[in-house]
Amino acid sequence: MKYIYPLLIVAIVSVSCSGEKKNSVEQVIQSDNLETVRTKRGQLVAEQEAINDKIKLLDERIKTLDTTKHVPLITTFKAQSEVFNHVLELQGNVTTKDLLTITPEYNGILTKVYVKEGQKVNKGQILAKIDDGGLSQQLAQLKIQAELARTTYERQQRLWEQNIGSEIQFLQSKSTYESQQEAVNQLNQQIAKTNVTAPFSGTIDDIITEQGSVVAAGQSPLMRIVNLDNMYIETEVPERYVSDVTKGKSVSVNIPVLGKTIETNIRQAGDFINPANRTFKVEVGIPNKDKSIKPNLSARLKINDYTSENALLIPQSVVSENSEGEQYVYVVTDKNAKGIGTAKRVIIETGKTQDDIIEVLKGLEDGSEIIKEGARSVRDGQSVEVINYETKN
Repeated sequence: MKYIYPLLIVAIVSVSCSGEKKNSVEQVIQSDNLETVRTKRGQLVAEQEAINDKIKLLDERIKTLDTTKHVPLITTFKAQSEVFNHVLELQGNVTTKDLLTITPEYNGILTKVYVKEGQKVNKGQILAKIDDGGLSQQLAQLKIQAELARTTYERQQRLWEQNIGSEIQFLQSKSTYESQQEAVNQLNQQIAKTNVTAPFSGTIDDIITEQGSVVAAGQSPLMRIVNLDNMYIETEVPERYVSDVTKGKSVSVNIPVLGKTIETNIRQAGDFINPANRTFKVEVGIPNKDKSIKPNLSARLKINDYTSENALLIPQSVVSENSEGEQYVYVVTDKNAKGIGTAKRVIIETGKTQDDIIEVLKGLEDGSEIIKEGARSVRDGQSVEVINYETKN
């Protein structure tokens, strides 16, 4: 009971004082005296400033005495050196050099087609025959004349060796024989053009012109032949990668339609920069043992254009940039056993990016503890509490 009475007295005094203040303010307002109102307001402002100063002193003392400081909660990860393979992603089309639409070398009627669609053929195999228009009969006559010229020449040669006959007779017989031989050879070449042969081993993909049709040399498409053994992908690479994308670089090829990914290499990098689009051509060979890869399929390429054996990689989300264009991250220093440490801003120099990660070239050391979650909300020199320590980013 001895504590109740003093409290009641304090409460009554407080209420009475507030009442007096209230009445005095109301009385000042009701007085309608400008000077009195201004004076009263000045008194109240002075009292308010004095109270605010006292509150600040109390807050400072609370900060000193309070052992449970409120600090930002963050997560961190440890930067570790690792191998970094940067890749350039491009689109390309599957093709082959052994894909050809065959046209005839001779005008005439396509008298015979010896192959069917899907049939495998060997290089040099006769695929079709064009009517020679009587060249075979002419060849038979030329051969008879050539045989006579040969006999005459041989006889004149024996006589000349025995010093019988004139030199001019010998030379004339020799010239006639050689002319006849040349005529036979030329006609053989003409007749050979009436045979349509396979330029390389492969498969007849399509018979375009039917037997009995009239065909024109170099114009009429007869059939299409393809070989799926020597497949490759051709793509165009921007000129800025000319020193990075070179022959032998590793490539990961994905063919979405087949759901297939193949690890291969660049077999040829072009030396010519196309002035129209500032690119150069690259060929990537692809194995095709099961013959599932067809010409003109679309492919996605990931070309390894840069490799670092000891790269520090961090998420791009933790990197910020100041008004001067410098990039920086926050690291934790002086961390105690309770996980309380200090956030320190570190200026860094970055290199290549890959997906959501970026390579740090300068500014960080192997093993630096970098702030991840909460990196955007901390300040340089601020105390932070690590609640989840990650060893990998």
